[in-house]
Amino acid sequence: MGSRRRRHHHHHGPWLVPAVAPAAAAFAAAGLLLVVVAFHCFLSPPLGDGGKGGGGRVVRRPNPPFLLNKPAEVARSVIGAVDFTVPSGGSKLGEELWESKAAGNFFGCSNATKQFADAKAVTKSDRYLMIATSGGLNQQRTGIIDAVVAARILNATLVIPKLDEESFWNDASDFAEIFDVDSFIYSLSNDVKVIRQVPDMNGKKLSPYKMRIPRKCTPKCYENRVLPALLKKHVIQLTKFDYRVSNRLETDLQKLRCRVNYHALQFTDPILRMGELLVQRMKAKSGRFIALHLRFEPDMLAFSGCYYGGGDIERRELGEIRKRWKTLHASNPDRERRQGKCPLTPEEVGLMLRALGFGKDVHLYVASGDVYGGEETLAPLKALFPNFHSKETLASKEELAPFLPYLSRMAALDFIVCDRSDVFVTNNNGNMARMLAGRRRYFGHRRTIRPNAKKLYSLFLNRTSMSWDTFASKVLTTQKGFMGEPNEIKLGRGEFHEHPMDCICAKAKGKIGQSKPHQIKRAGEAAENHSSDGDLDWRDLDYGEHTPLGRDSSKESESDDIRVGGSDIPELEDMMSD
Repeated sequence: MGSRRRRHHHHHGPWLVPAVAPAAAAFAAAGLLLVVVAFHCFLSPPLGDGGKGGGGRVVRRPNPPFLLNKPAEVARSVIGAVDFTVPSGGSKLGEELWESKAAGNFFGCSNATKQFADAKAVTKSDRYLMIATSGGLNQQRTGIIDAVVAARILNATLVIPKLDEESFWNDASDFAEIFDVDSFIYSLSNDVKVIRQVPDMNGKKLSPYKMRIPRKCTPKCYENRVLPALLKKHVIQLTKFDYRVSNRLETDLQKLRCRVNYHALQFTDPILRMGELLVQRMKAKSGRFIALHLRFEPDMLAFSGCYYGGGDIERRELGEIRKRWKTLHASNPDRERRQGKCPLTPEEVGLMLRALGFGKDVHLYVASGDVYGGEETLAPLKALFPNFHSKETLASKEELAPFLPYLSRMAALDFIVCDRSDVFVTNNNGNMARMLAGRRRYFGHRRTIRPNAKKLYSLFLNRTSMSWDTFASKVLTTQKGFMGEPNEIKLGRGEFHEHPMDCICAKAKGKIGQSKPHQIKRAGEAAENHSSDGDLDWRDLDYGEHTPLGRDSSKESESDDIRVGGSDIPELEDMMSD
């Protein structure tokens, strides 16, 4: 009976007070309200275990029910009968919410210095570097970028990288089907010599010597580990190549990373055309829009070790997925959430955005795979932002048909729309979020919002004990330093692809066109969730978009690999997507 009552409250909300009623009836209803709500509170504590609904459904709502009532969207709190009223309108901040005032003071500056020699002067004719990337589209992107840097360190010719076609995603797309090869080769011609395939030597094809290097390998590491083998074998293939170059490099190599990422790596024309069509359709609806990388898929939640109040069913479902990673340590879900290491629920993301001041009329583009809990989990976000879109709602099946069989190409479409959005919102940091955040900083510090999950946790936990105005005010305070402002990161802190500080310059006052190095200091705790040159954690992974449920592909032979004990976890590397 208790389970049925919780379900009845979840869907119908009998505590919503009618707008017009006789005084006596209202008084009686209020008395009944307090009794029902108190009983509900007793049965369903915030962030506690949910129960099984009828038919084995899982109540995956971690907070007390949040109900919407048009037009004022009033939800009655479970503590002290306080009104938690979400206004329909937007913020008084207006344009400041959509664009930073300081954005125009900075610009991307990735040109090589005079000390960076031309590729023709440094490339050795008998050194060829091949790489086999790993993971989803944006994790592979990190590998491609760092492959160029590795080739430069080794004074080698780079062969067009091999994409991850056979592992978890089973996406057979090759480099030329996602990226413009000619543009890649031409754009990098002054930095690194790039060719499509290794030439024959004396009429014979050269087989590459395969090896793997440690994560975050420094230039000295490449010289000590890879160069001796390259001098002997002439053709080297580095396998599972992702995050294999140090986060900290000299300025010219960091600028090279930026030239690869922001200029040389361009999508193919079919992907660009389809992505641009989606952007045009979004802008036609509202002029400007928010793009949200939701990252609330089963695989990502399972890997994170977080818990969202779904009871035994959730623990069993996500526990089965966790078994894929043989070396994945057990986690404490409550501690992970308190420390801000768990993605927000779709409802929490929606509440954060409304508290920041985005009105109900704002159009929201959501980049996501299958959300855990399905439509029931998405319903509160859609109620907060009824103008809810995705590539599947913006384009017909016929238009998406050439891309649907290929996870990386579908992810590329989301990448384009998120990149072109007026505001981009990440739900904790994965590869796609970091790549886009860095790109948006490089091209003018366009607004990028990242939840301060560590501090928002307590706000969401206690939100029903405060009015909406109090809640919104606290969210605004909490999010300072997480809004994509130019001064949010201290120089040298954070993951480079998200904070490409060596590639951003400030305009000299009164002298447009002149520049000086962009010195940025962090505000608040903006760097607290960024990975450093240490062990891999789930935020290094490409979870969140198009993550299929399938086989573990970590049984690859490692006989030719160079391994470093404890620094590399193949089971984790094989489970990465966008």
